Amino acid sequence: MIDETVEEIADMQTHSSSVVAVKAAEALLALTDREYPTVEEYVRTLERNSHALRRANPSHASLQTTQREIISSVEEADADSVDAAITETRDVVESVVNRVESAKERAAERAVEYLHEGTTVLTHDYSSTVLEAIERAVDDGASLEVYCTEARPRYLGRKMVRTLADLDGVDAHLLVDGAAGHFLPECDQVVVGMDCIVEDTLYNRIGTYPLAATASDAGVPVRVVGAEAKVVTGGFAFENEHRSASEVIREPADGFAVENPAYDATPTRLVDAAITDERVHEF
Repeated sequence: MIDETVEEIADMQTHSSSVVAVKAAEALLALTDREYPTVEEYVRTLERNSHALRRANPSHASLQTTQREIISSVEEADADSVDAAITETRDVVESVVNRVESAKERAAERAVEYLHEGTTVLTHDYSSTVLEAIERAVDDGASLEVYCTEARPRYLGRKMVRTLADLDGVDAHLLVDGAAGHFLPECDQVVVGMDCIVEDTLYNRIGTYPLAATASDAGVPVRVVGAEAKVVTGGFAFENEHRSASEVIREPADGFAVENPAYDATPTRLVDAAITDERVHEF
């Protein structure tokens, strides 16, 4: 078993799902350097380790879909030797990694057309894809005003706003989460990343749902940006993560419970569009 990688992926709670998916896919390559008596034994070992990797972070759709793709490709190849099965594994892992890494770039490029000169944007948490879209827009000459929520309790919005503040052409603002509704009337749109979309539900960092609901009431369009692999039509059940109370409160929680879910569920009826590397989904 590739136990160290499983533990590492379980701890990758602040990394984007694309980083997690690539890490897991590449971890399977460690199995291709071993010897196996039969093709069946090799495939069983691959399946067992893939299952452990998927269970290490069940909330990331990209991890789930890419791992299933790798296993399916090896099984369907029906290799007549261990060497042939290993070659198939290496080929499909390389293909998956290349696609995941390039998908973010293509999604960001597609999102640029929504970031016109003078646009005011409100974003939530830290999304590397949203960040890349903004970077591309200002590289093309656009000037943008961007409001970032703190995204408590991990405050990843602070990381986002510091990065944006270093970009020429961006007027960056940091907001406490509860102030989003106060500033939404000044914004042209909300742009956020996504963990995944399953059927008619967007799963993203906690705080996305109230932000989208408030934006809907204020008449501000909401757009999400991410890889097409995160749009799942079936075969995946999202599992939320409930994190340590110590992220929320340092002193002991005597006599009360501390609830700290990582993600919330936003109905796609509150979302205008999901911009991916392959297409724009209108809701």
